[in-house]
Amino acid sequence: MTYYIIAGEASGDLHGSNLMKGIYSRDKEADIRFWGGDLMKAVHDENQGSDTQGLVRHYKDGAIMGFVEVFVKARQLLGNVSFCKKDILEWNPDVVILIDYPGFNFKIAEFAHKKGFKVFYYIAPKVWASREGRIRKLKEYVDMLFIVFPFEIPYFESRGIPFIYKGNPLVDAVDNSRAMKQSCEDFLKENGLPQKKIIAMLAGSRKGEISTMMPVLTEFARKMHNIPEYSDYQFLIAGAPARRMADYQKWMTPDISDYVKVLFGRTQEIIRNSEAAVVNSGTASLETVLFNVPQVVGYISASRLTYLIARKIIKVRFISLGNLIVDRCAFKEFIQDDCNADALVAEVRKLIEDRAYRGRMLKDYEEIRSLLGGSGASDAVASAMIDELK
Repeated sequence: MTYYIIAGEASGDLHGSNLMKGIYSRDKEADIRFWGGDLMKAVHDENQGSDTQGLVRHYKDGAIMGFVEVFVKARQLLGNVSFCKKDILEWNPDVVILIDYPGFNFKIAEFAHKKGFKVFYYIAPKVWASREGRIRKLKEYVDMLFIVFPFEIPYFESRGIPFIYKGNPLVDAVDNSRAMKQSCEDFLKENGLPQKKIIAMLAGSRKGEISTMMPVLTEFARKMHNIPEYSDYQFLIAGAPARRMADYQKWMTPDISDYVKVLFGRTQEIIRNSEAAVVNSGTASLETVLFNVPQVVGYISASRLTYLIARKIIKVRFISLGNLIVDRCAFKEFIQDDCNADALVAEVRKLIEDRAYRGRMLKDYEEIRSLLGGSGASDAVASAMIDELK
């Protein structure tokens, strides 16, 4: 069968690549064309050969986040939508599989449905958090929804949306990762780093997120380093996929160069080997839970207007998936003005120094992991999709 898959972000690339592995293992004749990233491309090339064109457009060329950002880049977004529609018609796949990325993918869902294509949506749009009006579009344009969080089950049941739940694919992505197989000593040696304790800092994957979080994170690292007990720690910034050193360089001043480093392609290893992590929400926050590393979430919107709009329409109590899963504050979230270096220093010190506090968080992590289900989610979803098509 032929598959057209659309992932618009780094997390979608990760889940798309694992889904593709499952499809290829069950459909030996699978022919996949996709929007995604390096991970999806690697799976495609391994199964179909690098001489065949699978990747249509890399997610780094079109990632847009926030209400204001969507408005400003409307022409780019609409151009990508038009190109994608034309490409789907020419490819004529058996199914169009949309992965998260609702601003773009809802437009494609409507188009594909009206043109008679089967439409699957993998990793549901967060309609339970905001913009519930999209429920109508899910009912009208999507043949089957594949959800990945247990709290979504009663939500979509109550709204009459057909769905399939097979667990969360991030569990496999973490458990089978290189980070879980490598010692901290080997990780540090491989990357030319001193054998010192690590505090992880994740600034996000988009330029806007990086530009707002890097000033706070580097000031946090300075303040922590100046505390005698932490003067021998190193602070590792996880360089986001598709970003370059130039995106971080402005804040990497000489005074912090001895103890603050940016590493690319090693996000999971950085998290896994850290004493604690400061994380910019998103998928990385849930990864940090699964790696069992105490964390604090910090988020600052690049646009004040975007933040004010979001406050009006977002209905959930938390921004982090781990907290949403257990429906309580398993770990702190500092948002917008509350996200500052002093607040992060106080919380990270508590995560490291207060053993009871740290222990309670790790106990909550066990509950989160349990609620996410066991292993094999990506394979199970791939199998369910093929069954639906048959």
